[in-house]
Amino acid sequence: MKLDLWLLLGSLVLITAIVAVRVAHRTGLPSLLLYLALGLLLGEAGFGIRFDDPALAETLGLAALILILAEGGLTTRWADVREGVPAALSLAIAGTAVSIAVVAAAAHWLIGAEWRNAVLLGAVLAPTDAAAVFSVLRRLPLPSRLSGVLEAESGFNDAPVIILVLALTARHVPSTLTMAGELVAELIIGGVIGLVVGWIGAFALRRLALPASGLYPLAVLSLVIGAYGETSLIHGSGFLAVYVAALVLANSPLPHRPATRGFAEGLAWLAQIGLFIMLGLLASPSELPAQIWPALVCGFALVLVARPLSVLLSTPFLGLAWREKAFLSWAGLRGAVPIVLATVAMTAGVSGADELFAQVFIIVVVFTLLQGPTLPWLARALGVAVSEASREIDVEAAPLEELHADLLTIRIPPESRLDGVEIFELRMPAGASITLVVRDGKSFVPEPSTRLQAGDELLVVTTSDARGPAERRLRAISRRGKLAGWYGERGDA
Repeated sequence: MKLDLWLLLGSLVLITAIVAVRVAHRTGLPSLLLYLALGLLLGEAGFGIRFDDPALAETLGLAALILILAEGGLTTRWADVREGVPAALSLAIAGTAVSIAVVAAAAHWLIGAEWRNAVLLGAVLAPTDAAAVFSVLRRLPLPSRLSGVLEAESGFNDAPVIILVLALTARHVPSTLTMAGELVAELIIGGVIGLVVGWIGAFALRRLALPASGLYPLAVLSLVIGAYGETSLIHGSGFLAVYVAALVLANSPLPHRPATRGFAEGLAWLAQIGLFIMLGLLASPSELPAQIWPALVCGFALVLVARPLSVLLSTPFLGLAWREKAFLSWAGLRGAVPIVLATVAMTAGVSGADELFAQVFIIVVVFTLLQGPTLPWLARALGVAVSEASREIDVEAAPLEELHADLLTIRIPPESRLDGVEIFELRMPAGASITLVVRDGKSFVPEPSTRLQAGDELLVVTTSDARGPAERRLRAISRRGKLAGWYGERGDA
């Protein structure tokens, strides 16, 4: 096929995938399901495109996961996930171990899998998927601690599981003690290098005056991917290094952070679309029906036993209420990571790897379809969803380095207590001023008596020193109204 035809086909597939995002958003389904369906449609049972190279799929899949993890770190605010990090780490390590044990036991005793393949299936299914979690949970009005646990867990748990899967698919499987030692060492190396790369990169980018703003996103992405390469070369966890480095860089006062975040989001979307379509192409529809029963058995063991038990046993003293634990138990979404890990077994030539891939594919599709759309309802039923008024106002900043000032865009969400407040009643700190209001697509310069409305976008110019107090003041009023100070609300993130 000529290059121009390939380019036309690729653009049509990409446009179709972008439209699918809109469909997924309206229906509440994770978009990954539509991408997988698109891959199946294009594959051997549909349009006849044949793709049966698991080694290439593994390589491209791991590369896509690096970009998805990088985007997860670069779009995560430390203030939002800080409270949830202890629980997330416990779930990513202790919870993963519990999940592997339960699924392995179910696979061995209920469907007759050999112990090696049973443990491998448990390991492949253990990680929650960053792409699925981020796409669904960021539309849910959850408390920052609960959403922080889920986001951080999906960022942390890939690393230990990938190490285990690589060990289990090796020609000579190491002993349990050896695997445990390697796991701890690789995680420590990955975490340390991620921190170092993030800190050094942030320090350098704050002091380098690059000639074009578009170079900053490229520099940040290069640092994050470089963290993976450096860590992998010395046998550390490259995936953990990627997430940690991205998290450090995202929460440092870097120039052009909105541009960097937008660039990372675009690349991550492209990686997700390509990854899921490729995995759909790799699947053989003719082989799936024979694995439906084993997949459903192991899937229900994972969702109804392994996940709730891992939450209960790994978070006993971390201050989570039973309602939060119940939601965490149902919200462990699986996505691309388990399917990509199944290709590792296929590439390594593990006996029964094709059946394992088919089972994992079915489990991801069926249980994402079951869990994803029900999360908003469950959050409301358990009382863990917060009202729209409690959601944080969305703040974007464009640094004006030469003026030592910041330009903030404030979007007032529905039911925010900012609705109805007059400009003079905000009592903004010295050095901060609301210079423009955009309402119903029209912009105007506000007067002190201008009354704000839900849906307004405010343009705020502040000095660098006044930015923090200005953001806290606006958050406080958005949460508790113009008398927020009387209620002790300080607007902390």
